[in-house]
Amino acid sequence: MTIRVRFAPSPTGYLHVGGARTALFNWLFARREGGKFLLRIEDTDKARSTDEHTQVILDGLTWLGLDWDEQPIFQGARLARHQQMADQLLKEGKAYMEEDAIRLRVPPGELSWEDAVHERISFKGEDIRDFVILRSDRSPLYNFAVVLDDIDMQITHVLRGDDHISNTPKQLAVYRALGSATPIFGHVPMIHGPDGKKLSKRHGATAVGDYQHLGILPEAMCNFLALLGWSPGGDREIMSKEELRSLFSLDGILKKPSVFDTTKLEWMNGQYLTAKSADELLPLVEPELAKLGLNGSPAAVRNAITAVKTRSRTTLDVARQVAVRLDGKSVTLDEKAQKEIAKDKQGYQAALAASVTALKNVEWTAEEIERALRNLAQQRNVAAGKIFQPIRIALTGGTVSEPVNELLSVVGKEAALRRLEAASLA
Repeated sequence: MTIRVRFAPSPTGYLHVGGARTALFNWLFARREGGKFLLRIEDTDKARSTDEHTQVILDGLTWLGLDWDEQPIFQGARLARHQQMADQLLKEGKAYMEEDAIRLRVPPGELSWEDAVHERISFKGEDIRDFVILRSDRSPLYNFAVVLDDIDMQITHVLRGDDHISNTPKQLAVYRALGSATPIFGHVPMIHGPDGKKLSKRHGATAVGDYQHLGILPEAMCNFLALLGWSPGGDREIMSKEELRSLFSLDGILKKPSVFDTTKLEWMNGQYLTAKSADELLPLVEPELAKLGLNGSPAAVRNAITAVKTRSRTTLDVARQVAVRLDGKSVTLDEKAQKEIAKDKQGYQAALAASVTALKNVEWTAEEIERALRNLAQQRNVAAGKIFQPIRIALTGGTVSEPVNELLSVVGKEAALRRLEAASLA
């Protein structure tokens, strides 16, 4: 049996991270098992469904690297099929008319299934009242349309959020009425915000596209989403998509809700940034530099990227730090830097002035710069940090950076001396 799974978003808004996680789980399962990952656009809400929203969803999946097999199915185009089968059930006496709507008869008895995540779940048939499958305007209800679509698409496994558990008994009743085998259902736990409540806009960005624009890499987003509600076992956290695909199983899906931790996402993104080369990051950083009004030479930008990427969390961070190194106008003193200067402003300015003098005739390599600054510290009988830290603050506006000799090397001799001299007089 070929495994066939589907992701079925409604094009009434953006691609939510919860939806993206569901799509990823389906994609990983299909690819792991050599099956098919299908896409169905559930566009029956004509008032709210738009082509623009459909494209946003497709773009989000493409950015994440989730490719689909076969052409996407549009639920709205299947109206005649939904109507035909509702009429068939009516004809067979498995449904009846009520106020021009068609209502499914739900026989008494158990409606249960072995959930791939939660094990056995059971409802009493008598608790599920007869429900409408076709409205009086001949439009289908969700729980009828999705079953018929899944049957026609030959879906073998339905992996979706556990907010759908309450829909499943009604859908089982439809499968039973249609005389079709049911797929394997797996209901994945919800994603919560740090406060333990369902993830929403009050927790910050919830659209996949937002994170793309916030400088998150798609590889990091996939890695992070995979670990929201699934575990490969052990302490593994950083995994490529190929590793995720080889390790993924339904057994690893957790039963409890997971927490969307933006700090963790940015940490993970930082790991991916560190592993990438400056050449790989350059096309991601250049558009951000353009927004900041900086057009440095590719060579200078690459050098700066190499210097800052290990201390960055997003590509926006990389761009900001590159801009600071290549353009003194981008420097603003952070709170810690301001406090440090305030402790001894005269000493700060004097150290900068002395550094300018010491560096004027130095060959501009990281090694020679460090030698000159350490000699200066000895001459002034102070710790090297008393020389290095004022330079770091003057050039970056912060108290943490790459080693100061490397920082000076990246900034360049002429620009560094000019900026240090200006800071010594400010």
